[in-house]
Amino acid sequence: MADASKTSAPSATPRGIVIDPRVLFAGGAVALIGLALLAFFLWMVPNAAAREVKAACTGLRATGPALCNGKPCPLPMDAPNFTAYDHAGNPVDFKEKYKGKVVLLNFWASWCGVCKTEKPKLLRMAEDMAGDDFVVVGLSSDRNCADVLLAIVESLKPRTKLPDGEVSLDEAKQIYGQALPNGLPFTVLLDPPQGDDNIGQIATSWGIKAVPESALIDRQGRIRAYFVNKRDWDSPVAKTCLRSVIDE
Repeated sequence: MADASKTSAPSATPRGIVIDPRVLFAGGAVALIGLALLAFFLWMVPNAAAREVKAACTGLRATGPALCNGKPCPLPMDAPNFTAYDHAGNPVDFKEKYKGKVVLLNFWASWCGVCKTEKPKLLRMAEDMAGDDFVVVGLSSDRNCADVLLAIVESLKPRTKLPDGEVSLDEAKQIYGQALPNGLPFTVLLDPPQGDDNIGQIATSWGIKAVPESALIDRQGRIRAYFVNKRDWDSPVAKTCLRSVIDE
């Protein structure tokens, strides 16, 4: 008899893996649907972002400056250049000074009560967002810097006791320095009115008849949005609108 221990079972013939064509078809269909959804998502994201930005700026009731024969101008448009004055009376060429930066240009005045209520929110926004590529510039329709400095103190430090009557520039600087020892995260320039006017000459040339008004200007010096009256600059909507131009 043959040794049973040496008897081996016949080896099985290996078989290939067979995939049902219906499975392949179904898998391919699922993959195509997935790619289509991904493409749709990638298409939707920038469009949704653009709609959000437009809605944010529109939510601030953006319009165009009255530079086009007294009517709102279509935007974007080149911002007119101008020369204003710093606290020392030195001329500042706007486009030269802020070339390549995004600027929120805020027209205001020391005698404007609404402007003063806007200043704290403008300050908080500037503290959060201002930097090398984004600056906030206040253009004040005033004849002297003493009034401007005292108005800023009154707006941002309302508990500060201010003197009655006229105050010299040196006195105003001292009061300002004590109330705001760290200064401001934005710049204030002077736009003196002409004759008996209240509105500064630069603001008047922009068609402005009342303040506050503000222009959002991009790095190419174009007005991208324009806002009549005060705004809640510290709100998420305002920051979204500003950030949309800063991040370009």
